[in-house]
Amino acid sequence: MSTSVNLAKSGPEVSSDAYLSVRDLQVHFPTSDGVVKAVNNLTFDLAAGKTLGVVGESGSGKSVSSMAIMGLHWGTGAEISGEIVLEGTDLLQLGPDEMRRKRGQDVAMIFQDPLSAMHPYYTVGNQIVEAYRVHNDVSKAAAKKRAIEMLERVGIPNPDRRINDYPHQFSGGMRQRAMIAMGLINNPGLLIADEPTTALDVTVQAQILDLLQDLQREFNSAIIIITHDLGVVAEMADDVLVMYGGRAVEYGPCKEILTHPEMPYTWGLLSSVPDVTGDTDARLVPIPGNPPSLLNPPTGCPFHPRCPHRDKVPGDLCRTTLPDLEPGQRGGYHTKRCHLANPDTIYQTEILPEIAPDLAEER
Repeated sequence: MSTSVNLAKSGPEVSSDAYLSVRDLQVHFPTSDGVVKAVNNLTFDLAAGKTLGVVGESGSGKSVSSMAIMGLHWGTGAEISGEIVLEGTDLLQLGPDEMRRKRGQDVAMIFQDPLSAMHPYYTVGNQIVEAYRVHNDVSKAAAKKRAIEMLERVGIPNPDRRINDYPHQFSGGMRQRAMIAMGLINNPGLLIADEPTTALDVTVQAQILDLLQDLQREFNSAIIIITHDLGVVAEMADDVLVMYGGRAVEYGPCKEILTHPEMPYTWGLLSSVPDVTGDTDARLVPIPGNPPSLLNPPTGCPFHPRCPHRDKVPGDLCRTTLPDLEPGQRGGYHTKRCHLANPDTIYQTEILPEIAPDLAEER
């Protein structure tokens, strides 16, 4: 696996094979009530042709960080620092016009709700044509031909006719396909998909995920997929980034994170998901409490007010000291932000038998 995390606190080197490298990213929003610390010291790499799944509860910083990569915080008063290096260019050093040229051409985004993301007064075709002509000096006829080709590529039937329809005339799944066509029409190297299967039925969800994987293989795009659905992560992701309270709390290969998680927050996410292939009597174990306020975050580990395992850490460290991202017990580039000395052992002996007894017995 070519993706890696650099844990240096200052001046980290960018991985030579990374298409996207994010280093110590911070996004803070000053308000009349104080500073909202939406994203703090976020670091990760993503190689071309690979998929990073970003998971966490609402308010964990997933969408804010992706919008920072897209340069969509201009004019909001956000205080942004760190590095976002895309194919050798630090996007945070670009001006609005330069970033506008990058957006859509080198990095594109599929938004959560395509009905609100697309303009209701313009046809789907006009919006895709505009997205293409902004970055390509071609005629309207040539751009329309390209738009029809992309609509056909994403599985929309009769694209030469449907190109003249308005967004409200498309079903939810068709609108999402049209958004994917718009995002990929300029062959960007990085595609960010923010909850791309929200509000879609399960069969359409599967079709959208298959489509993204097919297009990734065709264009060798790097993909960041933001989701609450761990099933989507298991299906799509090469690596997983777990965020909580504006911070990365666990990072590593997808299979490793899902089978040997080492952060109690990740345990909570996995415990909240039913296993349809396992013991039907196994109970779900929801995470107690609520996510922290980003205006007044807790001291120490951001998860400690909700963590049922904080009593296993001596010296009140969980409440007083923010843990660093450190290598996990099993090595590799799996990292976790936790003071527990033996989290993998705790998960295998205490958590797994409760949420998946059959799987625990097999081990």
